Amino acid sequence: MSFSSALVLTDLNDFITPSQACIKPAQVNAVPDPDVSEVKVDAKGRAYEVTKEGTQTKLEAATISLNDCLACSGCITSAETVLITMQSHKELFAVLEQNRLAVEQSQPPRIVVVSVAPQSRASLATKYGLSTLEVHRRLMWFLKTHLGVDHVFDVAFARDLSLVESAREFVRRYKASSGQQQQQQQQRQQPLPMLASACPGWICYAEKTHPFILPHIDSTKSPQQVMGSLVKDHLAAQLGVTPDRMYHVAVMPCYDKKLEASRQDFYSDMYKTRDVDCVITTGEVERMFREQSLDIRTAPGSDLDPLDQFYKPGRSEGTSSGGYLSYILRYAAKQLFGADLSPSDVANGTNGVTVVPGRNPDSTDVLFTPAGASEPALRFAYSYGFRNIQNLVRKVKTANAASASSTATNGVAKVATVNPRRVRSAAASGGASAGRYHYVEVMACPSGCINGGGQLKPETASDAAASAATQDANGTTVPADATEESATAEASALGVAATKAWIAQNDDAYHSAEEQVQLPEDNAVVWRLYNDWLGGSESSKARTLLHTVYHAVAAEPAEVEPSAAVGLAAKW
Repeated sequence: MSFSSALVLTDLNDFITPSQACIKPAQVNAVPDPDVSEVKVDAKGRAYEVTKEGTQTKLEAATISLNDCLACSGCITSAETVLITMQSHKELFAVLEQNRLAVEQSQPPRIVVVSVAPQSRASLATKYGLSTLEVHRRLMWFLKTHLGVDHVFDVAFARDLSLVESAREFVRRYKASSGQQQQQQQQRQQPLPMLASACPGWICYAEKTHPFILPHIDSTKSPQQVMGSLVKDHLAAQLGVTPDRMYHVAVMPCYDKKLEASRQDFYSDMYKTRDVDCVITTGEVERMFREQSLDIRTAPGSDLDPLDQFYKPGRSEGTSSGGYLSYILRYAAKQLFGADLSPSDVANGTNGVTVVPGRNPDSTDVLFTPAGASEPALRFAYSYGFRNIQNLVRKVKTANAASASSTATNGVAKVATVNPRRVRSAAASGGASAGRYHYVEVMACPSGCINGGGQLKPETASDAAASAATQDANGTTVPADATEESATAEASALGVAATKAWIAQNDDAYHSAEEQVQLPEDNAVVWRLYNDWLGGSESSKARTLLHTVYHAVAAEPAEVEPSAAVGLAAKW
């Protein structure tokens, strides 16, 4: 599709550094770098890269699709870029070096904890032909034995806490929406449909462009930030240290997780520390192996961390984006209607569940009809990628205006009609009430977190040749240092079909048999933490440590020519 001339493309890189211009500039003093090349544009609009020696190289024209663009005023501000530049694998190396010097000087080192996302393990497993458990054990050896990290955990446990809290919040909202007049104030503050909060790209987009939708977003922290609370509060107390003595690194499939960790909401003024100090992507982990002249395929493995009774590896039910829809639907069906659903019921559309495919694979409705009911009582959906998110946001806004005075009837929550999708049968659509969503699992990336921007790209024949094994001075076989730019270019050349096949392989690795499903309701440690750490599931401590708030970001006037426009002026 074509774009309006109102859309301004300022930078097409996934990761923006302070050396690149931003259309929402903050007061950041730039320091000239004589080694940085320049880009000039001739009278015909052709771009050239000019090195400091004067050599010119013609640049290819970039292409962009709706899936690539958020229209969110330049993605991030210059001040934010400074924060995420501080979050890289080099920062982890620097902290480990500081620890080494501290030990030499008989000073107490910081306790370094690394938590790994299941999606990152699946990506490494797919590219290097390993099982996810083998990847986990080799990461533990590399991080703990080789680099000197103290603990390596899996984010799956924190995801269980996030799922439980999200399900509880949904039931509270549903009951408020189906209640009487005295509950209408709460309904306005936390309306339906409830939208997932685990994706920072989606949260950033909503805060910058659609503040009206913020009350719809689940207040539960993402698994990354729940793990931050566990490490800096619970684990620190167990080890008898203050939170600032802990250095927490998260390995994630997404660059936006760096921005999430940098939010002021996740910073302790008392201890001057963040819940997550550093976020590195799956690709950065691969680079760390290369920089250490190691190959994960030949690296030894280590036993699981002794503290893995709390943070053991595992995968979720449902999608490879955390399984929010699957768990919340099952929890709500049990709490609200006394129905026992299994994960397979939600996946296969059985036992009162109906799965309605959308117009594309990233948009699917999942409906639950209680026994004896004539229409669905719970209407859930997946909405992945900004093509679907744009439609979702627009329809929620329209529906909110149309149903502002709606009330509940027959104990079923009234919600905005956000997607009156045409389906194959009246039974699937639920008749006149079709399209009334109660919950939507929203992810910015097409195919969800397994396809995050920080994941590894597929390896082509030319990539394999470029990364052919070489030998170092000691005769050790190591892979060559192929650049990320080359990998990205080769990945683009594969085409859509091959890319989808690669994503499917990653998804299969995530759901591999070796990765046992850990249902939150069966995780005894979750309930033990509610009692011993949080003082109960409804305590103020649980609300503080497991939930957050969202902030509308006011659009700043951009200093551009009168004829130019900012991203917020984009017209699709």
